[in-house]
Amino acid sequence: MSEAIRIEGELWRARNWSSDAGKGSIHDDATAAKLGFRGGTVAGNIHMDQYAATLIELFGPAWFERGALSLYFINATVDGEAVRVTSEAPTPRHGAINVSMFRDDGMQVSAGTASLYDHSLSALKVRDLKPMDPGSLRILKPLQIGQSLGEYTLAPDAAKFRLRLNAGLVSTPLPWYSGKSPWGGPIAPPSLLVELLWGPPMRGLTAAIGNTGGVGLFGAIEVAHHNGPVLQDETYAVSARVVAVSESPKTESLWFDSSAHDESGRLVVTQRMMLRFMKDSSPLYQ
Repeated sequence: MSEAIRIEGELWRARNWSSDAGKGSIHDDATAAKLGFRGGTVAGNIHMDQYAATLIELFGPAWFERGALSLYFINATVDGEAVRVTSEAPTPRHGAINVSMFRDDGMQVSAGTASLYDHSLSALKVRDLKPMDPGSLRILKPLQIGQSLGEYTLAPDAAKFRLRLNAGLVSTPLPWYSGKSPWGGPIAPPSLLVELLWGPPMRGLTAAIGNTGGVGLFGAIEVAHHNGPVLQDETYAVSARVVAVSESPKTESLWFDSSAHDESGRLVVTQRMMLRFMKDSSPLYQ
């Protein structure tokens, strides 16, 4: 990224609102410390809200209609650490631009792309997922490429989000998250999109692999609006499928794609996610 065109956002102390997820979560201090982390981690989707505020400045409201954010998470942060978004300036044709997040001491937290209209060259779409035969894995062995993780009908959990918003836990909140927006009522920020497109498919994943996955964490996330925004008070049909599985010395990884359609059948938003499962936390590796 050229220094001449780099745009820097404001520092923001992101909050670990998932610290109440309970013992055994990567967001729990004790569990995270046992796995070599400095403390309970701030979930990647929380940081994505901070990106959104910068992308609205760069692309305008259209980003919530046809915009995407595609990120690979590099280093974890803990509650209250100050981070900043940096970005290239968008071109007149709104192709994919490089974006990153850094802690205030220079440690890189995430990197990827943002785009408007055309997301075909996003960071995760062009990434080699290093797929492998699920049969050679332990945690993810029951999965097959293309396998459904279920179909669900639900609305975003707006009540829980409002509690976080009112408690000051949402990174760089926009007025559109709590009141009127150019599309009518409150819209869903990236953090809420991720919960809509990740949470329900986890039921299907648990049904497939059981409770032996151990501690999981977000490794990469892309959210892409196609006919957005997602409105907090509307119901959507959510579905997901396995794209690839892979492994590293310390983790097994699942890539899956999710989508949400509105009640008229229009595709509203899609997500590509990579979940890492820590081998040391799974009974299958004991």
